Amino acid sequence: MASRRRIAPWIALAVAVVLAALFVVLAGAKSDQTDSADTPLIGKPAPAVAGTTLAGESWELSRRKGSWVVLNFFQSTCVPCKEEHPELVRFAEQQARLGADGAELYTIDFSDDSVDSVRKFFANNGGDWPIVLDPRGSIGVAFAVNKVPETWVISPAGLVVFRTIAKVTADALSAQIQQFRELSR
Repeated sequence: MASRRRIAPWIALAVAVVLAALFVVLAGAKSDQTDSADTPLIGKPAPAVAGTTLAGESWELSRRKGSWVVLNFFQSTCVPCKEEHPELVRFAEQQARLGADGAELYTIDFSDDSVDSVRKFFANNGGDWPIVLDPRGSIGVAFAVNKVPETWVISPAGLVVFRTIAKVTADALSAQIQQFRELSR
């Protein structure tokens, strides 16, 4: 019994230290931050992937060379994807205002979502950019997608320049692309 009384304060101290460390980590995380995630694909040609859009059209990433391309991997049931979506709508609007200089946004439906659920999601939440269906996950595998939402930026030369595994904001994503534009001049 006496040994339990001696150990209890140490256990309480250890729990307090762990909780304090967790608080520091969580308090330091910014939800509007868009940090790059490591991948061996950075600086390399983007994988040669292809699929079919929700509209039934063929889509090949390699045909997008010459444009800044943003791939956003998504699932209609993913809560962070739902929270991120209004920011993607804003981003698409920002890029549309840039005309030919704007980035092209593509959502990659990385799941076994039914076509109807994807259509319903976009009908209810907006977004008129192409949605590429990836029912077997082959596009996600080519990009080594870990979880959604995950966003990739491909340069006009077809090189992977950025990846983030988190929700993005319109302003942070636009700023990131602008930074890459300036570096590539």
